[in-house]
Amino acid sequence: MSAHDVSAVTDRAAGLSLQAIGLVKEYPGVRALDGVSLDLRPGEVHAIIGENGAGKSTLIKTLAGAIAPTSGTITVNGEAHDRLTPQSARELGIAVIYQEFTLFPNLSASENVFLGEFIRKGPVLDRKTMAAKSAALFARLGVTIQPSALVETLTTGYQQIVEIAKALSKEAKLLIMDEPSAPLTASEVDAMFAIVETLRREGMTIVYISHRMEEIFRLSDRVTVLRDGRYVDTLVTAQTSKRELISLMVGRELGEGYPQRDHTPQAPSLTVSGLSGNGVRGVSFEARQGEILGFAGLIGAGRTELMELIFGAKRPESGTVELHGNSVLSLNPIEAIRNGIALVPEDRKRHGLILEFSIEQNISLPRLKSLSPGGVISKSAERELSDQYMRELRIKAPSGAEIVGNLSGGNQQKVVLAKWLATSPEVLIFDEPTRGIDIGARHEIYLIMNRLAEEGKTILMISSDMEELIGMSDRIVVLQEGLQRGLLEKDDITQEAILTLASEGDLA
Repeated sequence: MSAHDVSAVTDRAAGLSLQAIGLVKEYPGVRALDGVSLDLRPGEVHAIIGENGAGKSTLIKTLAGAIAPTSGTITVNGEAHDRLTPQSARELGIAVIYQEFTLFPNLSASENVFLGEFIRKGPVLDRKTMAAKSAALFARLGVTIQPSALVETLTTGYQQIVEIAKALSKEAKLLIMDEPSAPLTASEVDAMFAIVETLRREGMTIVYISHRMEEIFRLSDRVTVLRDGRYVDTLVTAQTSKRELISLMVGRELGEGYPQRDHTPQAPSLTVSGLSGNGVRGVSFEARQGEILGFAGLIGAGRTELMELIFGAKRPESGTVELHGNSVLSLNPIEAIRNGIALVPEDRKRHGLILEFSIEQNISLPRLKSLSPGGVISKSAERELSDQYMRELRIKAPSGAEIVGNLSGGNQQKVVLAKWLATSPEVLIFDEPTRGIDIGARHEIYLIMNRLAEEGKTILMISSDMEELIGMSDRIVVLQEGLQRGLLEKDDITQEAILTLASEGDLA
């Protein structure tokens, strides 16, 4: 069946129809949803897109009964509700697969599938029946998972499938998938796509939320755009374009492709020679002043591990790192910062920010000594530093006193960047700089990176997004299993060239 042909299944019982009309959700000083309406049909994949802060999370929590709307109605199969509760949503057949899985790692796959509704034989669990039913659900999804396997032993992709099977065991008719591909490898993403297609063919209603445009066009039948908590439009996916959707999301034209930057090759600034350790073996390269040097490789290639060595987060076994001819081989991050090296990590929430701290407190962290004459932090100096970078990076928040955990993903990423720019680094390492942020904020990050390169900074960028890697890099180093497989100049960079180097034979 075509990705956009749902007429054959609209009358099947597997899915449900849902209409949200004029949903409003107000918090003190904030209107998270402002009259949002949505129409979902059985047997369709309906994408919801919008920048961080557009209202997507609030909307799906409202549909799942996790929060109550201030006003508006939700009509499910013709029955109107002022609000849903988690229990009533489950009873109606609504299930959500959140980005953070709700599984117990020390329980088996089958126990997780029937969590909260265990099948019993008298007072004891009927593990045999649960295993058989779980196996049938896994087979329905086209995968083989041992029902007895502990969830902690499963890959992220299989854990996601256990979540989906859990929803199916509760007779879900509407499945909401929140950024389902974010934690998955490329092969796991393909498997997840196949499962979505299977459920669509069965007539299930699927809500698909993603920042990745290629997924929206590959999977969805219709797409609804939200902006600033408001409904913007719903379009048939096959009748729109990436450019139109981006314009609707951000309320302005961003232009096609990646922002252009005039790059004239300059002298090498950072020289890495024979660097080994942390799973990396003898990597050597030169990074030039004013360039964005990309790093490509498949999962396990050693890209993050290499950057941990350069930043001093892991100790090298051998090799040298020099900046303008001076050794900057750092034994810890504090030394790296002093040596003019900064790292914007892959996981900003775990490794880049203290979410309970304010913007001011996060930005000042690497500069506390200089901001603390007499051993006491100067609040005015801290505020002045924060205000400077909030202006320069266009961080959207009421003030620097705002708690970072309340910000959108894109603004959180800007706070991480501001923290490191405050140290005046010469080398900036970006590990997956736009992961989990919307396309408008992503474009702003690209503009910032280009500006930093134009100012003479040396940028090392890891990205698993092939389009981003090709679009932003001046040259690309390709790694495989901790070894450097090649370096591609700008004119030689293609997806085929990268993948050929990244997947060449066994190096063991």
